[in-house]
Amino acid sequence: MGLISGALGNASEIPVDKIQSEYAPMLVASETILKAFKVIRDVMIFTNKRILLVDKQGVTGTKIEYLTIPYTKINRFAKESAGVLDIDASLKIWLTGQSDPLVKDFKRNNSINEIYQLLSEQILK
Repeated sequence: MGLISGALGNASEIPVDKIQSEYAPMLVASETILKAFKVIRDVMIFTNKRILLVDKQGVTGTKIEYLTIPYTKINRFAKESAGVLDIDASLKIWLTGQSDPLVKDFKRNNSINEIYQLLSEQILK
C-alpha cells in the first residue's frame, strides 16, 4: 500500500531513524527531527526548529531543492478539504513578507491532520 499511496499523492510517514543520517549534515546543533512525511518523491521534515521541504525534480530526481521554513516566519496556516467524501486536502502556510501561501496538496487528509497538529505544537509554544 505504501507504493500505491505514494503514487497517488498520499503522505506517508517516514520513520525518523531511516532519514536521520541522510539529513544530519543539514541540521544545526541542538536540532532534532520530530517527524517526516513523503509524498511521491518529495519529503517534508519537521524538526524542533523548522520545516525542511525536499523537492526532488526531473525524471531521475537527481536535481533537489531544499527549502527551509523557520517556524518563527510562519504567520498562519490552514488545512482545507471539501468534506467527508472528498479525498483531496491542502495545507497552506503563509510566511512573513509573502502574500500568497505555500500550498502542499494531499490526496487523502489522514496525514494532513497529523501535520496540522505538529505545526500547531511548534508554532503555538
